[in-house]
Amino acid sequence: MDISDAVSEENLEYNPNKDFTSLNCWQKARDVKLFFYNKIITMLTSDEKFNLGLQIRKAAVSTTANIAEGYGRYHYKESIQFYRISRGSLYELKDHLITCNDLNFINSDILEEGTKIIEEAKRLLNGYISFTFKKIK
Repeated sequence: MDISDAVSEENLEYNPNKDFTSLNCWQKARDVKLFFYNKIITMLTSDEKFNLGLQIRKAAVSTTANIAEGYGRYHYKESIQFYRISRGSLYELKDHLITCNDLNFINSDILEEGTKIIEEAKRLLNGYISFTFKKIK
């Protein structure tokens, strides 16, 4: 989907059928966010819910929020910067997932499940970054 399909700056007409929620990369990042909220944070001890849990929540929300914010930007280069921030948050979440496994908050099955979701989200986001970058030229 082309970013310019959703909002036309010339006539400022908005198409509600084409926004960031229709992006596959946003949908998969949302899956990552919900995975962490539903399967990881609930496994933390009460102390870690306020420490590691806070870091996880910030990174998880950042994955989808930065895709949404980037999508709302008019210039492609600016959009790409937000998508890259989202990608960085996915890497951060992978580190938190490994930490949770290292500290025995989660087992190896949950680690593997989370890693697969994160890797798929990164793949889709990298593809969308490449797609957007080609629009610059």
